[in-house]
Amino acid sequence: MISPISLGSWPTPVEAAPRLAARLGVAGLWFKRDDLTGLGGGGNKVRKLQYTCAQAVAAGARTVITSGAAQSNHARLTAAAAARLGMGCVLVLAGEPAARRGNLLLDELAGAEVIWAGDTPLAEVVAAQAAERRAPASPRAATPAPAFVIPFGGSSPASVEAYVDCAREIRAQVDGFDAVVVAVGSGGTMAGLVKELGPERVVGVDTGALPDPRAAVADLLGGVVDPAALRIDGGQVGAGYSTLTGPVRAALELTARTEGIFLDPVYTGRAMASLIAGGHGDRIVFLHSGGLPGLLAHPQLQEGS
Repeated sequence: MISPISLGSWPTPVEAAPRLAARLGVAGLWFKRDDLTGLGGGGNKVRKLQYTCAQAVAAGARTVITSGAAQSNHARLTAAAAARLGMGCVLVLAGEPAARRGNLLLDELAGAEVIWAGDTPLAEVVAAQAAERRAPASPRAATPAPAFVIPFGGSSPASVEAYVDCAREIRAQVDGFDAVVVAVGSGGTMAGLVKELGPERVVGVDTGALPDPRAAVADLLGGVVDPAALRIDGGQVGAGYSTLTGPVRAALELTARTEGIFLDPVYTGRAMASLIAGGHGDRIVFLHSGGLPGLLAHPQLQEGS
């Protein structure tokens, strides 16, 4: 396996949240602050990019290409990582051109090129097509410009190791926790935690990013874990990935007003809504995966609805 490139500040801190724990009626609650990873505004994708960007560098790539939703945190951090490494960045985003706010504004500041996918299903094939457009015009081209495609969400078997690293940090920082609660998007973050901690100590909260998150996590683990053994809460999706539900809005407010910690409405907000609903244990580590720019650009929050 290729050694990761260091792109962040490690280990990220763990902070106790006693006021929120008391409100939830649990004995202990800690935030693993992977929103403070450093690069590009922080977030869990920095850990994964240390592995995927290492692969890109090893392949001799001059450009990295990835895909995501319009307000993708992964896209923003891929743009930042590419800038740090002196590489070009192309982002293939779902939908039509949108207002330059939140993550989209930061994508532009980092120098990324954005390709809007329109109604085309958002999949790696779209990013692969973008990569082909940047290939040399002929085999005799004087200056090849290879591109490396990073999967949706940065999740791949190689990047799963990023959250094995994180799980080891948690072991060293918190004694005797019952479970780690984490949002599940592309599945790689949960997969790495499960690989190190086991399926019984990781609770994934479905965000609606994938049709079958259980299968996605199991596939990233190479089939060594039975999908049925994975603890995944599917009760917080609501009307879909980009929608803001009542329980998520309440979770955002409660966390901010008890601990001064801001969550996002798609990932960590759903994970906190699941934690508030209960049933995950009495001593919980909550993995804060970042996403503040998306919070600031969410249309339902901006409209006050």
